[in-house]
Amino acid sequence: MELRQLRYFLTVAEELNFGRAAERLHIMQPGVSQQISRLERELGVRLFHRTTRQVRLTAAGERLLPEARAALDAADRVRRLAGDLATGAEAVGLRIGTSQGLGDRLDRILEATDPPVRLTARPLPDRLAAVRSGELDAAFVRVLSEAPGLDVLPLWSDPLVAALPAAHPLAALPELHPAQLADLPVRLAPAEQNRPLHDLLTAAGIGRLRAVPFTTIQDTLAEVASSAPSWTVLYAAVAGLTPVRRIVFRPLTAPTPTTSLAVRPGPLPPALQHFLTVCRDAGTRASLHPGRTTTST
Repeated sequence: MELRQLRYFLTVAEELNFGRAAERLHIMQPGVSQQISRLERELGVRLFHRTTRQVRLTAAGERLLPEARAALDAADRVRRLAGDLATGAEAVGLRIGTSQGLGDRLDRILEATDPPVRLTARPLPDRLAAVRSGELDAAFVRVLSEAPGLDVLPLWSDPLVAALPAAHPLAALPELHPAQLADLPVRLAPAEQNRPLHDLLTAAGIGRLRAVPFTTIQDTLAEVASSAPSWTVLYAAVAGLTPVRRIVFRPLTAPTPTTSLAVRPGPLPPALQHFLTVCRDAGTRASLHPGRTTTST
């Protein structure tokens, strides 16, 4: 069994047409058919049902497809790592997708992680796609409990807080329900960048979100403090580290989201397993020493 045969199998499975697969692979169609037949003989199972009108995966082909994709992804990672070693770039270490709002946990994680970690901030869909392709080794995700083609490993839970102007009447309440904020525009990243958080707030009772632009945490809080009445939602760990004048933080009576690490299925490499352990330890220590989140500044 050769890697090129697996690549031909994957391409035909995606196209369900030998001619189109041959065009993608830049070879003649008989070459694709020949290599698929050799792979079937090697494995001892038929991978495709073929007729003059249709090509479709057999039950065995469907079962083997994810393993073939994983094998090709692993081979690609070997090539990239070899390239890094050849150019002296191995010190880069893990490539982790991240986003705003991880609080001081991220500092503790990076301090305790060896080898070094290279962080990449991207919207949620881009982070997940990069992990699937092998461009990233893992990615932090919030609220999300599952993602197609990935394992989502829980790390810690972090309650939500509402940030609103200190002069607003709702600021006098010790905690807020999303429905109480329904008449105020909320500053959030667009739904296509963070659908799970939008869905969580909607399900919690806020109704239809009247979202307005969200930039950085600091700039958004400054807008909430100085512009027409609006509010934003933050994770409690971040609110405790983000003092802004004329802003109050109030606990939000919504489900407590979980922060997780999205990884490709299968056994974790040692470096990534160590990173997972460090992340969970940081989450445990933070829960033992929570920051204050309800004080106005």
